[in-house]
Amino acid sequence: QVQLEESGGGLVQAGGSLRLSCVASRTITSVFWQKVMGYYRQAPGKQRELVATIDRRGSTTYADSVKGRFTISRDNSRKMIRLQMNNVKPEDTAVYYCNAFDEVTTSNDWGQGTQVTVSS
Repeated sequence: QVQLEESGGGLVQAGGSLRLSCVASRTITSVFWQKVMGYYRQAPGKQRELVATIDRRGSTTYADSVKGRFTISRDNSRKMIRLQMNNVKPEDTAVYYCNAFDEVTTSNDWGQGTQVTVSS
C-alpha cells in the first residue's frame, strides 16, 4: 500500500495562490511511475469530486471549474505531485485529497487530506 503525505493547505484570500504537494512513500520509483496521480476535493455537505489528474506520460485532466486556474505536475524521481492553485475562489474551499491509482494492479490509495480555505 502506498502512503501519501500531503502538505501546503491553509487559508488564502480570494484571488490568491496556493500550492499543494503530495509525496508517495512505501513505493519505488518504477511503481510510482505507473500510477495515475491526482487530487480530489470534498466540501462540507458535498460529495468528493475530481480536481485534476496526471498520468505517467504527463497527460492531465481537470475539472471544468478549475481549468485555467489550477495546474497539476509530477516529479517521478521524487515520487511527488504538486497542484498549483491560482486565482482561487471561495468555492474552492474544501479538503483536498491526494490519490494514487495503479493502472496495472488497480489499487487505489488516498492521502489523509489537507484543508484549503478561501476567504472572500
